[in-house]
Amino acid sequence: MKFYTDRHLTARANSALLRPAAGSPVGSSHLLKLFLLPLMIVAAAACAPISPAAPAEPQSLRPVTLGVGFIPNVQFAPFYVGIEKGFFAERGVELSMDYGFENDYLKLVATDEMQFMIASGDQLVLGRAQELPVRYVLNWYTSYPVTVFAKTGAGIHEPADLAGRTVGVPGPFGATYVALRALLDVAGLTEADIQMESIGFTQASAVSEDLVDAAVDYAVNGPVVLGNAGIETVQIPLDQYLQIPANGLVTNERTLQEEPQLVEAMVRALQESVAYTLANPDESFAIALNFVPEAGGENESANRLVFDASLPFWQPRPQGEPGATTDAEWQTVAELLLRIGFVDRLVQPEEMYTNEFIQ
Repeated sequence: MKFYTDRHLTARANSALLRPAAGSPVGSSHLLKLFLLPLMIVAAAACAPISPAAPAEPQSLRPVTLGVGFIPNVQFAPFYVGIEKGFFAERGVELSMDYGFENDYLKLVATDEMQFMIASGDQLVLGRAQELPVRYVLNWYTSYPVTVFAKTGAGIHEPADLAGRTVGVPGPFGATYVALRALLDVAGLTEADIQMESIGFTQASAVSEDLVDAAVDYAVNGPVVLGNAGIETVQIPLDQYLQIPANGLVTNERTLQEEPQLVEAMVRALQESVAYTLANPDESFAIALNFVPEAGGENESANRLVFDASLPFWQPRPQGEPGATTDAEWQTVAELLLRIGFVDRLVQPEEMYTNEFIQ
């Protein structure tokens, strides 16, 4: 990917000031020559072609690796758009993406091996409870995107219906696992009341092949894939029962204190990237396909459904500052994780987030 900076060509004119040697006679004709000579030099300079100065060196960009959960996917379109349209580069950032697991990235960011990641609010509670110096600086997903889904005929319509059922999750980690435990808590159930299966990122196929009764996934993944295959599903979204901070930009305390301008650059660039994606969905989807070519071709129609299903989650909330979160949301998730035994202390909201970079 190429990045460009403005280059301004400048020309400079140098003039020489002639002075007679000390003590030399100066007659009127000699004065005339001295007067005319500078004028001739200036005239000649005006007629001569001006050589442009050497172009300025492009401003060096700060390489930043962003850790994101999952795999390359059109769901990360705003970042691809921000890279392609130069929103990050304009703010001095050369952004690259790294794909993996939230819990791994949380440790890397905490130890400053990486400066930024995307994580949900529950991961911040887990990190801060372990004294990890991480902080949430911008809300991207304005509603929690994780859901439990099952085939329509499975008889699963609400959290209480999960009792005695086999439920698939990528593993006992991350936002999907927290969402499952939260929904069980809503119904007064525990993990012992279900049969949990670690199935990786195969939720759609596991449900379609009846390997599990239900699975936990992002709402724009498994349910959309099955819908495209003609399989109707019922969803139990966590956001219907609890409002907690969803996916957002996370950094560490060192970066906040020593490089606040870098944090501001990342926040502003992501805000601009999301806004552009929402305003230009067709172009943004095409850009995403350039970064995730396997999503095109025969897979394009299915991935367009995933992309379209993602857009509502990125829409700014009708109230409040776009990208901001509140004490109440953080208090809710902190109390939830303490109640279900994920942490051993109540983490305070001020430990986990800041809105100071929100524009």
